[in-house]
Amino acid sequence: MQFSVYKNTNAASQAAFPLLLDVQSNLLNELHSCVVIPLSRAKIGQVAMTRLSPTVRIDDEDYVLHTAQMSSMKRKILGACVADLSAQRDVFIGALDFLISGV
Repeated sequence: MQFSVYKNTNAASQAAFPLLLDVQSNLLNELHSCVVIPLSRAKIGQVAMTRLSPTVRIDDEDYVLHTAQMSSMKRKILGACVADLSAQRDVFIGALDFLISGV
């Protein structure tokens, strides 16, 4: 589901990016793939381009979206859903818009 957060099951990347944010429209749920943005744990003192890489809070921990590193993956390899961030939709759309148009 769009703006749901899933555990990353990829052994090669899950240490750096433990979570993935699904940003694909629910109208395309029939596709076998989805577009995700990887999330890393925020580090104290970390400075990020907040519009492109906003910080979100999940289970009392801060995570940074790596919007510029979004990719497509097979839906069936997403891990368990751990959060629904649809209330922050405007933040994510803003990050995607900034990545594509610079605005």
